[in-house]
Amino acid sequence: MPNWRPLSPGERAVAIAILTHGPLSRSELAKQLDLSAGSLTRLTKPLIESGLLVDAGAAPDEPAPAGLPGGAMARQGRPTKPLEVVAEAQHFAGFKVTADAVYGVVTTLRSEVVARRLMPLGDQEPEAVVDQLDAMASEFKVEFPRLAGIGIGVGGQVRDGSLVVENTFLGWKNVPLAAMVEERTGLPAVVDNDVAALIEAEAWFGAGRGLERFAVLTIGAGFGYGLVLGGKLVRTREDGKRWIIDPYGPFDKNGERGTADGLLTIPGIRFQMQAATGREATYAEILDGAAAGEPLPHRIVHQSARGLGTLVAQIANFAVPEKILLAGEGVGLVDVAGETVREAIDANRHPSADPVVLETKVSDFHEWARGAAVLAIQVLVLGAGEER
Repeated sequence: MPNWRPLSPGERAVAIAILTHGPLSRSELAKQLDLSAGSLTRLTKPLIESGLLVDAGAAPDEPAPAGLPGGAMARQGRPTKPLEVVAEAQHFAGFKVTADAVYGVVTTLRSEVVARRLMPLGDQEPEAVVDQLDAMASEFKVEFPRLAGIGIGVGGQVRDGSLVVENTFLGWKNVPLAAMVEERTGLPAVVDNDVAALIEAEAWFGAGRGLERFAVLTIGAGFGYGLVLGGKLVRTREDGKRWIIDPYGPFDKNGERGTADGLLTIPGIRFQMQAATGREATYAEILDGAAAGEPLPHRIVHQSARGLGTLVAQIANFAVPEKILLAGEGVGLVDVAGETVREAIDANRHPSADPVVLETKVSDFHEWARGAAVLAIQVLVLGAGEER
């Protein structure tokens, strides 16, 4: 098993660059981090000795400068070997806790999912949830003995560096979930808001990799928003649920008009349908009805699509991200009413503004659990207590 130890700031920069960008030659890495060859050798040597990095294999020699014997294409020196992270050196467990189930995954150091589990949640009391997390982690450890850490994503606010959880779905307040899980499992654990975890995964390994300004909207069982600047998530207690997108929009379950929660989430859209008809309908049924041109589902879905487009445009106007990712289990809205979304974006942007790069990604709960595993990866690479 590799000999992990806390990384220095320079080693950390090298590890993150290779982890998030893939195999890099020493010349590419030195250029990217503005390091001399000697400094790079000093920083990479302990990372290779610890087992975190490996020479991935010989690559063709780099061209010699023009004017050398053999012309511009002459080659000199020893072959350059790209440096690569040993993805399988350690594994990480990620858990997404919902009101009725725990979704778990195991990932490599590169966040590749190699196992997944689902267990119904019968008891929502903190001790019972910790029991279930311990049972699932123990099962994972049998198959993956190099399990290095646990990440947990929960809805609601997480404060004090993941030590205290306030969770509306489970009715929790001031629950030191990370400490409880560490005590039970014997593994380092980190807890964060599930949206924040998903954004961290996309910033390090997904749609936002390498971008300076990157925004994420999530729609599904709830609504979430996050902004990444300079590779770091902007931390705030504002969850966006009560943002007023359309002051003349439909009422939500709290009696407020045109909120993000009421317009864009699956429960919000289902509530609109029930309020109009007096009967319940699934999200899939509402989308299917809208696609078939049924008047009421069509009106509800396209009203939500206009709200989504308006919100995307305002984020683009004020945050100026290079890309906006729309994720979550509710993105089927765009499949049915994507043209309406785009029309609303255009209507709320200046004609000379740059086009909005909007990417959609269906994220099931195991994908949210993968985001939580990335939290544990970050703790290993950045160090406990370091700002992510």
